[in-house]
Amino acid sequence: MSEQAKNAFYTGLQNNLSTLRDQGLFKPERVLASRQGAEVQSEDGRTLINMCANNYLGLSGDAETQKAAEAALAKYGYGLSSVRFICGTQTVHKELEQALSKFLGTEDTILYAAAFDANGGVFEPLFDENDAIISDALNHASLIDGIRLCKAARYRYANNDMADLEAQLQAATAAGKRHKVIVTDGAFSMDGTIAQLDKIVELAEKYGALTLIDESHASGFLGATGRGTHEHCGVIGKIDIITGTLGKALGGAMGGFTSGRKEVIETLRQKSRPYLFSNTLAPMIAGASLAVLDRISKSTELRDRLMENTAYFRKEIERIGFTIKPGTHPVVPVMLFDAPVAQKFAARMFELGVLLSGFFYPVVPMGQARVRVQLSAAHTREQLDTVLAAFEQAGKELGILKNN
Repeated sequence: MSEQAKNAFYTGLQNNLSTLRDQGLFKPERVLASRQGAEVQSEDGRTLINMCANNYLGLSGDAETQKAAEAALAKYGYGLSSVRFICGTQTVHKELEQALSKFLGTEDTILYAAAFDANGGVFEPLFDENDAIISDALNHASLIDGIRLCKAARYRYANNDMADLEAQLQAATAAGKRHKVIVTDGAFSMDGTIAQLDKIVELAEKYGALTLIDESHASGFLGATGRGTHEHCGVIGKIDIITGTLGKALGGAMGGFTSGRKEVIETLRQKSRPYLFSNTLAPMIAGASLAVLDRISKSTELRDRLMENTAYFRKEIERIGFTIKPGTHPVVPVMLFDAPVAQKFAARMFELGVLLSGFFYPVVPMGQARVRVQLSAAHTREQLDTVLAAFEQAGKELGILKNN
């Protein structure tokens, strides 16, 4: 490549980045100088109440989680330098897969380096051009990318819209597709909406379809004992394939999984490219995740505390005068509607000692800008009251709330 061509390439990148900044779409990274938790320390030394982590059960910086990781590190070492089918499988990986299967109510489970890999590697080995994938319009990017890698016909239905889902199932049936699979997030991360799995299962049975759910924002805390959306909706044992993450409620490090019938999981072990060509999940993560599953299987204390915090915050933020998306999920979208306002609000909250993020188009629909609050079992009532007071102050300063 000539020097002129290289310069043109890099100039193009610089221009694209400048455009993102000008449009207010550039995503800066906030640097923390502490472990993850309800409170974090920024690189400038300030202590902030953290309201934007996926640390639903407060286990990311938890001492017990750390001890379990240290014990696995001491026993199994730092890493495997291998993929699973060569020499990268240890007893701790098999134990974790068995524990996840028991927790989720499935036959078998396969581990991945990340949930993105689990979703990226689940469709292509199982479905081809003879099949149909019917996907919720607001599914996570990893599901969308995984579906794109598959040759199956793609049908999309409006978010959580059962009438549209049925219409797409009818279209796939009329097209003579061999296998049909309904794909949805169990809980949608931007709106906190919980999928209507009971109705989805009914439609799947009516039209002879399989079901696949991504439980990244559900495993560990949704449902009476935290099993997930399928427990919340009363359909444990009726979902064919479950994908999820170890990087949110279940310890907060990294790692993903796919769980289901034995023949599905065995096929993925033989053909799923992210599994076959990625290093094994670090044993200390597997060991810590195993301890987390054991802990939350014995007690719902953390899950119950999270739900209490969620109910309290949802009630109080509405009392102050903010508009939120309705629901019961610990993701609470506080609607500000205008992108610049959302950015200014998040910046002002940072100044007031609260860490959260603004979201706007194209991450959410045009005119639906918001700041997304995420509750944790680690938040104290005092911290939540401090956050609510900051919301009220910032809301009045920016003219979102009326000064009474």
